[in-house]
Amino acid sequence: MRPKPELTSVVQQGQISRLQTSDSGESLALLKGFELQQRERLQKLQAELDSLIGLHSVKGVLGEIQAFALIQKYRAALQLACEPVVLHTVFTGNPGTGKTTVARLFSQMLKEVGILNKGHTVEVERADLVAQYIGQTAQKTREVLKQALGGLLFIDEAYSLARGGERDFGKEAIDTLVKAMEDQRENLVVVLAGYPAPMEEFLEANPGLRSRFPVTVTFPDYSDLELFKIAQSMLERREYTLTTSAQLELVRQIRRLRQGDPESFGNARAVRNMVEQIIRRQAVRLVQKHGLTKEELTLITPYDLRST
Repeated sequence: MRPKPELTSVVQQGQISRLQTSDSGESLALLKGFELQQRERLQKLQAELDSLIGLHSVKGVLGEIQAFALIQKYRAALQLACEPVVLHTVFTGNPGTGKTTVARLFSQMLKEVGILNKGHTVEVERADLVAQYIGQTAQKTREVLKQALGGLLFIDEAYSLARGGERDFGKEAIDTLVKAMEDQRENLVVVLAGYPAPMEEFLEANPGLRSRFPVTVTFPDYSDLELFKIAQSMLERREYTLTTSAQLELVRQIRRLRQGDPESFGNARAVRNMVEQIIRRQAVRLVQKHGLTKEELTLITPYDLRST
């Protein structure tokens, strides 16, 4: 059934309004029309999320959030009692574990389920929120919040806002942020991101913040196999192929990378740097040759990995 024009307009804005009709059967029919369009868009986003290597627990939590938000919107449309939809979230994990990538998809998904009307992501850190002089931080933070309205505000290493002591202006940024979260709770989602331990300390020291972030998503480090698959995928997208011996050497290099400090190990970020260095090494190996074939230009050998 084709949705009525007024509902189509609402759908295109990414929101579900309360259906003003006494006929529950008609309401359900309208919702079915909306649901068809919505599910198609959500399926595309879900496919993009599913294509990310690993992150199984993260995908599960996002699925729960999406289902909860969608069902509450449906209940509201049919004038049923609803739970408050507060989706301010904490992302904890080491560098390179996919937090920013997932945040961007999360925002778009929330647009499709009617929580946000734009679905964009504004990514900031302390320097984007905290100014050097009295009175400037609140204004700077409000400007960032204005940009994020209708979407998701992603604050990386959020605990840095509270590391300057009592006289630091970071507290002013936090206070401004908390007020906006209350005033704009129906059209703004804030994600605080960072290392697990410092984030826990930050929330413990600011109990008012913890209560405003009901959802925590933990991003685990990638396994050796997952990092290998990520590296292989990066190379394939660039039209490079690893020989069998090069694959074995890549596994050894990934294991070697892990031997340092876990917090300084960049996970997928470190693998990306490795892949870029492999490609440069291959270029150095080939640059003096003449009459290069397509196979030579695409093949990665163990030699190309031994100096990474």
